Amino acid sequence: MAGHSKFKNIMHRKGAQDKKRSNLFSKLSREITVAAKMGMPDPDMNPRLRLAVNAAKAQSMPKDNIQRAIDKASGGDDENYEELRYEGYGPGGSAIIVEALTDNRNRTASNIRTIFSKHGGNLGASGSVAHGFERLGYIFYEADAGDEEAVLEAAMEAGAEDISSSEDGHEIWTGAEELHEVASAMEKVLGEAKEVKLAWKPNLTTELDEKDAATLLKLVDALDDDDDVQTVWGNYEISDEIMEKLDA
Repeated sequence: MAGHSKFKNIMHRKGAQDKKRSNLFSKLSREITVAAKMGMPDPDMNPRLRLAVNAAKAQSMPKDNIQRAIDKASGGDDENYEELRYEGYGPGGSAIIVEALTDNRNRTASNIRTIFSKHGGNLGASGSVAHGFERLGYIFYEADAGDEEAVLEAAMEAGAEDISSSEDGHEIWTGAEELHEVASAMEKVLGEAKEVKLAWKPNLTTELDEKDAATLLKLVDALDDDDDVQTVWGNYEISDEIMEKLDA
C-alpha cells in the first residue's frame, strides 16, 4: 500500500495557490455557502459542509469569515450557484478536469475555453477525459502527524482503501461515500488532517518535459485565477528536477 506518490504534484503546486489568499478565501466561502444551502447549516450534520469548513480552516481562513459564509446560506441570499465540470486537454496530451461554481454558465464556459486555447490546450466535451480518473476521497496528513506505520494502522482501522507516505506527508484514499466516516475516525487518532476533500485521481499519469510542463503550469495558474473555478485536477506528472528548474 505504501509508496511515493506524485499526487501533490499532479493536483498543482500548493504554494502558488496560497499566494492568492484573497481569491482563495472567496472560493472557499462560496463552497461553504453552497454546501450549507444544500443541507443543514451545521457541519456535524452536513458532510459536504464539514469538508468545506475543514478546507477553509486548513488555509487559515478566519472563523468569522467561515461563519459569515454559513449564515449567508440562510440569509435570503439571491445568489444561486450551479456546479459545473469542464474537461479538456493540456500540453503534452495531459488531461484536465475543472470544477466550477457559477451564477452564469455562459460566462464561465467562455472564460474557460479562452484560457485553454491561450495556454496550449483545448476544451473537450463532457466525459472526454473523466473516464481516465476515479472520483475518490482524499485525506492528507503532514509528515509530523506520525510515522508511516502509525498512519497506515490508523488508516486501515478507519477503513481507508490506500495510503502512500513520503517525506512530504501521508496521502490516504477512500471511497467517495466513505470519506467523511474515514476522516472522522482518523481525526480521533491523529488529529485534524491538513486536507480532506473529494478528488479526481488519474488512473494513469502523463509525464511532461520541461517545455510542456512550463506551459501546463501557466494554464493551471490561469484557471485557478478565474473567479468561478473551484478546483483543477490533472493527470500530468512533472519530475522533481523539472519542478525545481521551473520554480527557480
